[in-house]
Amino acid sequence: MKNLKRRWQLSKVRPGDGSALPDYRLWQLFSRSLLFLDLPTPTGETHVYAVDVRHLADAKSKKDHENAVGKSPAALYRDGVQIHRSNLPTSFPVPGGVIEVATSAFGLKRVHYVAEDGTERALRPHDRSQEGLRARFGRRNPRISAVVGAVTLLVLLTALVISLMHGVEALTRVPAIAEHVGRFVSPVDLPTWGNVALTVAGVLSAVERATRLRFNRLIDTVAS
Repeated sequence: MKNLKRRWQLSKVRPGDGSALPDYRLWQLFSRSLLFLDLPTPTGETHVYAVDVRHLADAKSKKDHENAVGKSPAALYRDGVQIHRSNLPTSFPVPGGVIEVATSAFGLKRVHYVAEDGTERALRPHDRSQEGLRARFGRRNPRISAVVGAVTLLVLLTALVISLMHGVEALTRVPAIAEHVGRFVSPVDLPTWGNVALTVAGVLSAVERATRLRFNRLIDTVAS
């Protein structure tokens, strides 16, 4: 299944247009992610690969990619020159492996180099991007960063538990189900403002985790 997914993602990759990598601007903080990977060659040279993710870009058709129409959701650059374009999620082929790229509604899910032997590592974010700023904060304030990470996880887990209880309560309101298992009443009944606050906190927590390339389908999606 994993190999089929990899082949499907590779089949979406189109040749790049040879354009230069645009500079990262401060106003692109919430609409663009830029990450780098240094890969050595057998001859001793090192090529710098850059993955440019445009979060607001629409998926492009094959023809649009081939004609370099608009900004691609994801593009791969080598030494500052665009060599591939693709919709998301995708896997860009690079020497010795692939770069897997995926996003969610909250930001990045995954931008990792996966070598042929199965080892993987996350790419290095641009210093001024969301991911880069979060990484710098973590390096400068490791303890505070750990606390923030723990709090965001706790918020999402709390939201998940409450959501599941409300879901079970709604399900057991169905007469046919209640007849067999009884009626479940959630012990947590938040007021409207409480639900709104928890929703906002959940979304912010998911965004914070996305800046660290942390994503769990159940926790980050369902809880938020």
